[in-house]
Amino acid sequence: MIQPKFKRIVLKLSGEALLGNQREHGIDMHTCKTIALQIKEIVQMGVQVSVVVGGGNIFRGQANEKSLGIERTVGDYMGMLATVINGLALQDTLENIGVPTRVMTAIEMHQVAEPYIRRRAMRHLEKRRVVIFVAGTGNPYFTTDTTSALRAMEIKAEAILKATRVDGVYSADPLKDKKAKKFSKLTYISVLKKGLKIMDATAISLCMDNHLPIIIFNLNKPGNIKRAVLGEHIGTIVS
Repeated sequence: MIQPKFKRIVLKLSGEALLGNQREHGIDMHTCKTIALQIKEIVQMGVQVSVVVGGGNIFRGQANEKSLGIERTVGDYMGMLATVINGLALQDTLENIGVPTRVMTAIEMHQVAEPYIRRRAMRHLEKRRVVIFVAGTGNPYFTTDTTSALRAMEIKAEAILKATRVDGVYSADPLKDKKAKKFSKLTYISVLKKGLKIMDATAISLCMDNHLPIIIFNLNKPGNIKRAVLGEHIGTIVS
């Protein structure tokens, strides 16, 4: 059996990843199961998996705040609660296919999920449980990208796998610009200088300071999570 390159990872999922192809809002459970099966595959390889999930399929942060006239801080808390809904949906799907899973939240809600405690999270991972981090960092003005970087440092993950709808990072939107160039490798500094919208600047800076690689790949291609974990060259790597 081929040994995985990474033994402990943070998988970053956007809320939009749970939409499927037919929705503007909500959760497509078929898509959720497809993701869960890919996660199960790498758990069975011995990889310790944690997940950070966004909430854009339920509440789209600043876009909704402006249209609804909601204060930024309030809107950010609403977005954090949206990630809890997604985390619970993914947990239920994983456990239905036999993968022990724990949801850990940065905003305490004891009847729903465990409070985030770093040592407890690491213990769950050592016991081969998938850990889903929800409610962001628990603070407004921080994105789930920053949450991914922060949690990765705290639990000593070896890489962040950022699952998207495209097969890597381009110089422009490949759906709009046919001349857009795909990058196979990027440095943290070049991402910041070029203003590439991979992750926000805070998250990139955290990864740079701690030498944590980020792999950006297409989630919609079956088996890509496994390929990324095995170290196959897919998508774009930022290091």
